[in-house]
Amino acid sequence: MKKVHKLILQAFIKPFIVTFCIVMFVLLMLFLFKYIDDLIGKGFEWYVIMELIGYQCAVQLSMALPLSMLLSSIMTFGNLGESYELVAIKAAGVSLRKAMSPLFILVGLFAAGSFLFSDYILPVVNLKMGSLLWDVRNKKADFLIKPGIFNSTIPGYAIRAKSKSKDGTVLYDLTIYDKSKGNSASDVLVAKEGYMYNSRDQNFMILKLIDGVRYEDSRANNAKTYDPRQQFTRFYFKETETKFNMDAFEMKRTDENLFKQHHQMLNLRQLKLKSDTNLMELDSLSKMTAQELKHNILFTSRYYNEGVRENAKIEVGNNILAYIPESNRRNVVSSALGQVQQFKDGTFNRSTEYQGLVDKDTRYDIEYHRKFTLAISCLLLFAIGAPLGAIIRKGGLGAPVVISIIFFLIYHIISTVAEKSAKDGAMTPFWGMWMAILVLSPLAAFLTYKSTTDSALFDIDQYKIKAQVALQWIKEKLNIKKQKV
Repeated sequence: MKKVHKLILQAFIKPFIVTFCIVMFVLLMLFLFKYIDDLIGKGFEWYVIMELIGYQCAVQLSMALPLSMLLSSIMTFGNLGESYELVAIKAAGVSLRKAMSPLFILVGLFAAGSFLFSDYILPVVNLKMGSLLWDVRNKKADFLIKPGIFNSTIPGYAIRAKSKSKDGTVLYDLTIYDKSKGNSASDVLVAKEGYMYNSRDQNFMILKLIDGVRYEDSRANNAKTYDPRQQFTRFYFKETETKFNMDAFEMKRTDENLFKQHHQMLNLRQLKLKSDTNLMELDSLSKMTAQELKHNILFTSRYYNEGVRENAKIEVGNNILAYIPESNRRNVVSSALGQVQQFKDGTFNRSTEYQGLVDKDTRYDIEYHRKFTLAISCLLLFAIGAPLGAIIRKGGLGAPVVISIIFFLIYHIISTVAEKSAKDGAMTPFWGMWMAILVLSPLAAFLTYKSTTDSALFDIDQYKIKAQVALQWIKEKLNIKKQKV
């Protein structure tokens, strides 16, 4: 028994590690393709990119772990079935359920670890990842001059060069508009050549200009006290330097406390606390609206009663305006319409706030259930993959990859559609997050039953034989009817 358990564990761990690395690599490539425009051309240090990839690896664990569990389980038992090792195990008197028992324990440990990871580590990773990705996406691209095009990435300046050298350090036929003083480009600088380099502290870009002229319009700065003889100034130079502040191109880290209240950055205890607080706000808002409605009804009815003739008995269903003197009817109706409009406007404003609280409470509940579905999905997909591999008896990366992708797509599509329906309010968060697991659990039980009974569920030859028998039976029935006719 111990040798059989060791054999199955060794046969499972190696494919699991390989498939996990492959799936994680594919998911990371999808992430990089999605944000490639935000990463290229901004001059990030290598450790910033590696930090971002490290956080993304942890975030993608919720998708990589179930998929690799499904794929590796199909490969493992497919290889064992293809090499007739499962037949040998059963011939030795060991059932498939007993042979798989150590794997169930191992997968259970993986599921427990994924639950602890999603509750304690994933919120912190989401916080770090969200903060860093926000800063990366908002960082400006490096200063780059394209020939014949004005560059306005440096605040207060617009720079254009007719051409530049191959290494990009020498610019020719430069035109610079200086708007840093708040005017509308009243200062213009023109030069034949410009040599570009950075300062020692890398905080400034220095442009060494050769053989040019600077034009200044003093009217924009001294509109009230300018000298008519000095409205326009022109400076010629052989060589000068212009310094540009590059602080706008530095990546500034945002305070992580600004992202801490997001539902993905909270653990189970914090989600429960936020949900309870949100429900208290919803209850308070509902009571406030009901109290305002009651106040408006009492005020309006009191105003009506003051305008009704004395000793008048108002019967239900009759027109109340008939009991009000004609001299007071206009005032009463106008006041009632004003009260109704005021209550309607207040209710509309509160309904927007109420809907925001409802949506927030829904997202808290969805994230609360997500902590558990990650662990259960690992168990479910293993329960589908292991018996499926024993049935199809195909190893390698061919048929197992195709079959695992099909089943994972089914799981992922059901999960995504149900979660979106829960966010839209079409179903409760519980059903939205557990729908895929509840739908596929009977399939896992069916495949487990078929594998333990040695069913050839995917044997094409078996279905061909059954189809031929059915066709033969139909032909015999048709021949009998013809003979009777």
